[in-house]
Amino acid sequence: MDGAARHTHLREEVAIGCLLILLTGLAPRFAAFLYWIVKPARWDAAFDGSWLWPLLGIVLLPITTIVWVLVAPGGVASFDFLWLGIAVFLDIGSTARNAAKRSA
Repeated sequence: MDGAARHTHLREEVAIGCLLILLTGLAPRFAAFLYWIVKPARWDAAFDGSWLWPLLGIVLLPITTIVWVLVAPGGVASFDFLWLGIAVFLDIGSTARNAAKRSA
């Protein structure tokens, strides 16, 4: 890949990354679904071509699912576990917050 093509590709990745972060904060399930549509090869690599696990992940733990897709294709190691732990914590916190709102 020549320099100009690589620079253009990098800009596209950064733009998609910024959009993904913004959407994940506002609507994580929508962001995960949109990311699945935009980058299906990455999702296939993260979940070995299965459609069931990503679907369950989007419904139950959307932020964790997005982080898994970001770290899993290269293999999960070292700080990847930290990111996954933070994502699980955010998903559980979000679910607890929503449950507290319903019961109040």
